[in-house]
Amino acid sequence: MRIVEIKAYPTSFPVPPDGGVKLGIGRAVKRDAVVVKVTTEDGIVGWGESHHGRAHTAVAALIETTLSRLILGMDATDTTGIWAKVYRYQLASHGMGAGTSLALSGIDMALWDIRGKAAGWPLYRLLGGAAKPIPAYAGGIALGYQEPRALVEEARPFLEAGYRALKLRIGDTVADDIARMRAVREAFGPDLAILTDANTGYDIAMARRVMPAMDELDIGWLEEPFPAHDHRSYLQAKGFGRTPLAAGENHFTRFEFTRVLEDGAITIWQPDLSKSGGITEVLRIAAMASAFKIPVHPHSSMTGINQAASIHLLAALDNGGYFEADISKANRFRDQLVSEPWRIGSDGCVRPLEGPGIGVEVDEDFLRRHPAIEGPGYV
Repeated sequence: MRIVEIKAYPTSFPVPPDGGVKLGIGRAVKRDAVVVKVTTEDGIVGWGESHHGRAHTAVAALIETTLSRLILGMDATDTTGIWAKVYRYQLASHGMGAGTSLALSGIDMALWDIRGKAAGWPLYRLLGGAAKPIPAYAGGIALGYQEPRALVEEARPFLEAGYRALKLRIGDTVADDIARMRAVREAFGPDLAILTDANTGYDIAMARRVMPAMDELDIGWLEEPFPAHDHRSYLQAKGFGRTPLAAGENHFTRFEFTRVLEDGAITIWQPDLSKSGGITEVLRIAAMASAFKIPVHPHSSMTGINQAASIHLLAALDNGGYFEADISKANRFRDQLVSEPWRIGSDGCVRPLEGPGIGVEVDEDFLRRHPAIEGPGYV
């Protein structure tokens, strides 16, 4: 099954001024994605998602101009060999670093979609997994900075829908962050799992102040208080409380996770199938984590392609944790680009799709109707 075509589609849609969630990196004004289509000589089409990296047209160009020329003509089932070739000529040799990891992730995901379709198996089965329930938390680009009572009311319908865990956006002021966490805990009681994501919005002093309150409120984790490369701050913050530190969506490939493992400060790992090197590489990252009893809760990206693939992955891991369910309002990449990628059950769980490969149908007309919008996604 030789690869005959690789296409990358940068796509966007605007977020209305009154609908943009405010979080640690600013207020969302649009959503971007890079959708990857790989076609074999047999006519099998695989779909993947590369994270936009806030430079979606650049990531798409990297796929079509550089990586495709390395990969075209190779066997689509040779995911290990394709990954190794891109590593040799790009990742290991001054070749765009994180940008290459983003670009390769979408290609690799599409290749696994092809493998599943060729075998007639859903991805989870191809990966050695089972159709088991996966606990989900209400997250994505939602539950941002707002008055505590309004946050409680925004969260309430998700709990009524079945979610037993949710993730709050923090990284505002410490006082406001604590007030929001406390309001949600008091409103919904001790059985709700409350997770938090600072989106790199803290410094050491803020983390020192907020973590004792997190311990008191029984917060499940503090995600990305600092940038991924700020190893020293993570090591310092580890001693500020009992709440575990989580990160990984901005750590690229197993080589960066090796440093995370050696430091020992981040004990919740969150690789992203669209950022960290694709399914091939995240399987390696998860295996490394499993050897040290570290749980893996994948970060989920923009589209239903990544979201469905993440559930398949979790169904095949022995150290898999939560699925991050993007419950943001009017996500067209979830609701219109693809067929239904997941559904929350009354037990608070999702289940992998049963169709071959990743199991979602992609609307190519959507991609034509939603061309790339240039400019920053957050202001």
